[in-house]
Amino acid sequence: MDTYSVWAPKAQRVDLVIEEGPGARNDGEGARADVAEEAPGESSREQMRDPLVEAMVKVGEFFHSQRPMREGDRYAFRVDGGPNLPDPYSRRQPDGIHGKSQVWRADRPREPLYRPLQGEVLYELHVGTFTPSGTLDAAIEKLDYLADLGVTAVELMPLQPVGGRNWGYDGVQWHAVDEAYGGPDALLRFVDAAHAQGIAVILDVVFNHFGPDGNYTDFFGPYTTVGETGWGNVVNLMGPGSDQVRRYILDAVRLWTKEFGVDGLRLDAVHALDDRGAVSILEQMRDVASPSYLIAESDQNDTRITQDYRLAQWNDDVHHAIHAAVSGETQGYYCDFGSMEVLATVMQQVYWHAGRYSTFRGRTHGRPLVDPEPWRFMAYTTNHDQTGNRAAGDRPSMYLSPEQQLAKAALVLLSPFTPMLFMGEEWGASTPFAFFVNHSSEELNQATREGRLKEFSTFNPEDVLDPADEGTFEASRLDWSELDREPHRRIVEGYRNLIAFRTQHRMAEASLPTVRYEGRWIELVYATPVSTVTITANLSDEPTRGLDAWEVRREAVKR
Repeated sequence: MDTYSVWAPKAQRVDLVIEEGPGARNDGEGARADVAEEAPGESSREQMRDPLVEAMVKVGEFFHSQRPMREGDRYAFRVDGGPNLPDPYSRRQPDGIHGKSQVWRADRPREPLYRPLQGEVLYELHVGTFTPSGTLDAAIEKLDYLADLGVTAVELMPLQPVGGRNWGYDGVQWHAVDEAYGGPDALLRFVDAAHAQGIAVILDVVFNHFGPDGNYTDFFGPYTTVGETGWGNVVNLMGPGSDQVRRYILDAVRLWTKEFGVDGLRLDAVHALDDRGAVSILEQMRDVASPSYLIAESDQNDTRITQDYRLAQWNDDVHHAIHAAVSGETQGYYCDFGSMEVLATVMQQVYWHAGRYSTFRGRTHGRPLVDPEPWRFMAYTTNHDQTGNRAAGDRPSMYLSPEQQLAKAALVLLSPFTPMLFMGEEWGASTPFAFFVNHSSEELNQATREGRLKEFSTFNPEDVLDPADEGTFEASRLDWSELDREPHRRIVEGYRNLIAFRTQHRMAEASLPTVRYEGRWIELVYATPVSTVTITANLSDEPTRGLDAWEVRREAVKR
């Protein structure tokens, strides 16, 4: 049986504080006897034993206890006489990020589906706003709908514990699942249910910073170092103690892929990792995760991610080119996009900024890809960032016609890129997806408000949603009743037909297209193993050349 240990290289003393659960027994190892036994993790606070305090033994940079870790026990560490702190390796936080950790183990290890990323159709969702109750168990009830739509992989926005509620990118315990979503047992149930439907599970994870609320890691050791990512201190991947920090990350990768059976991990903002070593943390994560795959988010158009490290990658250039061409928005980071030339280029070459000058950045950006594998690049008409990082969290469906939405969808779903939908997109949801927080500290909530107002300083302040307002969160929940109304029924049927066509004609195996365009329409010709597929899309809000939105022509390959 595992015993308690913690890495605390600078500490002189670490005490273990433990509340034994009702299942504790006296087996000669110092645990108390108990007359009752309960299922792990189900004991109430009233049933927990009074805390025990035990001085741990220092061995090198670690402190150890011989006390066995019994499932259901709650525990904390006191470093040099300080307050009770949760375990950085905590598997469960039943009382939230500031409370004691709880010993938790999976009933059995799960296995991934062992299915490659190529050919998948992804669906990104935020568990807290996907259903009225906002839990993983409630999300299970929507798996039939997703399977019928043609979705083959669900990408869950981060589930690690955060202060209050938010998108999940401020997680502080990287080995746990937020209790608001049902905790780790609910994630196991979700993986089991998804796999039973033949749906892969991808988990979004954040290893580039710790959240500002409840991050106690630096009480234990140098998990972070000098420097700012824009979201928090730089994670220590290069300085003294970084071997153990890397191990902490790799252990999280191993946990999600080997114990939970997650099929893939989406790595948030890898460009914010201070990783200058000869062996990249991306390579290390790839090797630990295999056969599960990794999908990186990077702002750098860095060819090493897909061609050297052999990862997949979100591709914002495709999104920006499609969005700006259809919506006409060319402000901010859309300033180099919007023309049909740019759209044609990204569909043929993946990146627009491939050694070109970036007006938004004020410098040359990116590098050309050599013989890219298109399926390694995620394409999307929107995602949580491209919607939620707008002042009002407004979706494209709130200002584009159904025909324009379907034209955008056709460009993504009938391409060799790996397509990803964002929850509700497929029926043109009229609800926003806003940036929302609910930190346990009102000081942090106010700082977040001020940051949003500063970010959108050119807007009317009344148009910038208050991220800490309860109404901002509630308004972001999907309204599933829209599926019963027009034009939503027509849009979702269009998406369903596009996905079916993609599968039937093996678009995931297509070569990059030949392209021609004129005015506001564009034509792309793809060669697949079974067909030559011609896609014509009208990106205006008026019929052009007799075309409302899009059409597809195909010619079977002659054998």
